[in-house]
Amino acid sequence: MIVCCGEALIDMIPQADPNGGQSLKPHAGGAVFNTAIALGRLGVSSYFLSGVSTDMFGKMLLQELHGSRVDTGLVIRSDRPTTLAFVELTDGHASYVFYDENTAGRMLDPNELPEIPQVAQAMYFGGISLINEPAADFYLALALRESKRRVIVADPNIRANFVTDEARYRARLNQLIACVDILKVSDEDLDWIVPGPLTQIEKADVLRERGPKVIVLTRGGDGACAFFGNDLMVEVPVEKVEVADTVGAGDTFNAGFLASLSQNGLLAKTSIETLLPADLKAALELGAKVAAITVSRPGANPPWHRELS
Repeated sequence: MIVCCGEALIDMIPQADPNGGQSLKPHAGGAVFNTAIALGRLGVSSYFLSGVSTDMFGKMLLQELHGSRVDTGLVIRSDRPTTLAFVELTDGHASYVFYDENTAGRMLDPNELPEIPQVAQAMYFGGISLINEPAADFYLALALRESKRRVIVADPNIRANFVTDEARYRARLNQLIACVDILKVSDEDLDWIVPGPLTQIEKADVLRERGPKVIVLTRGGDGACAFFGNDLMVEVPVEKVEVADTVGAGDTFNAGFLASLSQNGLLAKTSIETLLPADLKAALELGAKVAAITVSRPGANPPWHRELS
């Protein structure tokens, strides 16, 4: 059982209209939401933990979760509005503008943390929910509380243009990294967290010294790699497909990576410390495979397990 903790929002994605112009179509999304959806479709038992509105968009989000077999028993409902993300696509690559003031997903109280089911082996955190308060403090407090007994996984998925107080965000991110077992970063994330002229390997070493047992690095067209153990590294190439867009690619990769570890009985505190190269290579390969399917079709539309054969 994996608990995915973080934002659910509505992506407003441009599409061509019959008159030759463009309109915006709402799609359920959010980095952590996408990972939860992908895990459910891959057959991994998972919960989604977030603030979700009772408005029409909130109902859409819950419907998508239920349709992908994700348990919503930890969802915190309120009548505040749903976060909106306006998406701009340039050659298939997505950039975002967020509207998040006083939303259901943001206004979570760090002093009112939910109880997590005993069956939960791992908890996954990430996305813009780690940036804006009070939700960011809510998720940090939850990760710190649960880190002694569960595997903690994080993907900060940094949106630098959304950060208004960089010093506070970096301090919070450093606290989270210190309690994380598996940290996934893109090459752009890595350069933002550890700025300067160091190599990627050297920057990954800097992060591992801060706490994580495993660093997973995605490098776009150059594939993905993992750093772990006694200076060990494994890597896999990207799967070549015709790209429709990159919306949800990293989120789906995370789900595939975690699904592999879960299905092989490796999502436990003791197991993370003794992962073998073959274990991590298999996890990276499944992450790359499901991400390739997602980018081959429009929007964040992760594959079902039956599509992998």
